Amino acid sequence: MIQGIVYLVGAGPGDPGLITRRGESIIRRAEVLVYDHLVSQDLIRLAPTSAKRIYVGKSRGHHEMSQLEINQVLCQEALAGHFVVRLKGGDPYVFGRGAEEAETLFHAGIPFRVVPGVTAGIGALTYAGLPVTHRDYASSVVFVTGHDDPDSPECRADWPLLAKFQGTIVVYMGVTRLPRIAQVLIQQGKKANTPVAMVERGSWTSQRVVVSSLKEISESCHPLPVKPPALVMIGEVVRARPSLDWWSKLPLHGQTVLVTRPETDSRESLELLEELGAEVLLAPTISVRPAEDPADLDQALAAMDSYDWLVFTSANGVRFFIERIFQTGRDLRILGHIRLAVIGPATALALNQFGLNADIVPANYQSEDLASALAGHVQGKSILLARADRGRSILKDELIKTAHKVEQVTVYHNSDVKEFQEDILASLMAGKVDWVTLTSSANVRRFISMLPGNFPADVFKELKFASLSPITSQAAREVGIEPTVEAQNYHFAGLIQAILQHSLNEKA
Repeated sequence: MIQGIVYLVGAGPGDPGLITRRGESIIRRAEVLVYDHLVSQDLIRLAPTSAKRIYVGKSRGHHEMSQLEINQVLCQEALAGHFVVRLKGGDPYVFGRGAEEAETLFHAGIPFRVVPGVTAGIGALTYAGLPVTHRDYASSVVFVTGHDDPDSPECRADWPLLAKFQGTIVVYMGVTRLPRIAQVLIQQGKKANTPVAMVERGSWTSQRVVVSSLKEISESCHPLPVKPPALVMIGEVVRARPSLDWWSKLPLHGQTVLVTRPETDSRESLELLEELGAEVLLAPTISVRPAEDPADLDQALAAMDSYDWLVFTSANGVRFFIERIFQTGRDLRILGHIRLAVIGPATALALNQFGLNADIVPANYQSEDLASALAGHVQGKSILLARADRGRSILKDELIKTAHKVEQVTVYHNSDVKEFQEDILASLMAGKVDWVTLTSSANVRRFISMLPGNFPADVFKELKFASLSPITSQAAREVGIEPTVEAQNYHFAGLIQAILQHSLNEKA
């Protein structure tokens, strides 16, 4: 039997960007993914579509599986010969019971590896503007669980001793018992005015930070203003937060953007939005794949000497066209004589990645503008349009008026995505999405068709839509969507700029 293995992987505190390179690599190889509720869906989607996904989430008051059952699942899947990834929030060995899982695997004779993660007690607090050490405030830090009753003789945290500790105290799982913990610390000699920071869902876009003092918390007769999962920091270093709170000051912090373009086009878009503080949900309405029958494309490649111009209308067109050159045993020398035109800078960048430069990039990024830019260069020339299997015919229609020959070849297929993933639809239905990006007429129509008939009208009314171009906006209005913003420059970076400017204006 093939030997199975289990990787215990730390997912970090929440922001999917905090996964380590090693952790991401392991997730992408998973045959079985076992994950809990403190793991971003973005990380879960990194696993191959063929991977078996097992949710074992544990939250306060609810356990999908007991720890014993989780241990059994890991052993069963590994003994069946699978590559198992146990994806855990934070770091597996910091209040994550990862050591217990590793011990179970050891005793079962199952090989395991551990990939550390950024623990919430450092990563989440950093996003809250809270350093665990600081030259002026604290030269030491202690991590402690607040799960146990501080009045119980079996409490594993020595609160009387910690009351004398001069450094930073970081409490995991301590929100529920925090008033009593504060009382004990004060009783044992901790200054009543010691600042306390409570961080709910640290490093997530829904992060909340509440600053108080031991005295205020110890005297509180009301539930604390934060809910689990939350961290607590106790110590003078909390006073440094006003100047170190960078996360909540990002211009799109707290906003969720639904990106509907194909996944192959979205990585750079996601990173741009995340750098601005937005939570990004990837929900492509159209999927992209190579041409199923490349016979026409192969024929065009064999006749490249007969063309004067090669025109691309998308980055995907560039990628699939050049990949097919290599797949047929050719190389880029077959393009040595030809001039290149693209519809916009993103497509030009795709060419650059293969060492090619575009001869023409129109000032505006629509088919009409590309046709106009080419008009003075193609008189009596032969043109090959490399494009998707569907889309507007305006480019060919305009070029044929002046060119000697215009041929169009399908290099990739666009197919409609039938429905939103369950978690994406749930976020939409619950009103947790602020912005929806619209990048083409087809994209608009697919988005509307994918919404269920019972989609709440009041939620739809509150959605803000960002349109890539006037043509996209026109298509949106035809289906009852009034774009909130429209990009001035018709590419995705321009669309992001429009969202950013709108958000800045609202805050002004």
